[in-house]
Formats: sequence, structure tokens, C-alpha cells
Amino acid sequence: MLIVNPPIHPGEMLREEFMKPLGLSAGKLAKAIGVPRSRIERLVRGQTGLSADTAARLGRYFKTSPDFWLNISASYDLSCLHADKKRLAELDKIVPLERPDLKDEAA
Repeated sequence: MLIVNPPIHPGEMLREEFMKPLGLSAGKLAKAIGVPRSRIERLVRGQTGLSADTAARLGRYFKTSPDFWLNISASYDLSCLHADKKRLAELDKIVPLERPDLKDEAA
């Protein structure tokens, strides 16, 4: 039996792997990175996505890269998309663009 882990929201990663172990409150982190406390609170509750600005600030503060945070966010978004059967059905209706410049010349 294949067990698939649910996607991890970037806010969950922030809360569980950074804030809790380091004893950081939303207010303390928000002040340190110069954003409203509500932004961090909504992020760690999974109520909002991660902006590039917040990713850059978290990267600077935690000595990671903004890409680290943005990749977690993109992975989460894509996992949610693949779990949404209605959206997948809509995507299947899209006919890919035919580009002669990309066709195999040997054919």
C-alpha cells in the first residue's frame, strides 16, 4: 500500500521546524523581519500563501535562501492542484499549442 503524505504548507514548515524549536512567537518573528504580526499568524495557520517578499525576509533571518521558502510554497501549491480532481479535469481540456519549431525534424 502506497502512503502519500499530505502536502506541507510553508507556514507549517515555518511553525514546526523554525519557530517552535527556536521559541519564536509570531510577534517576535514579525518584528525581526519587519512585517505585520498578522502576516506571520495567517501564514502559520495556513490561511495565506507565502509572498516572495516574505520568503526573502525569512531567508535572510534564518540564513536560508528565499528559494528554500518559495520551493516549499510551490510544491504545496502543485500538490493541492493535483489533489483537486475538478481542476485536473479542466486542465485536461486544454489543447497544447502546436509549435512547428519544436517538432522533431526527422519525422
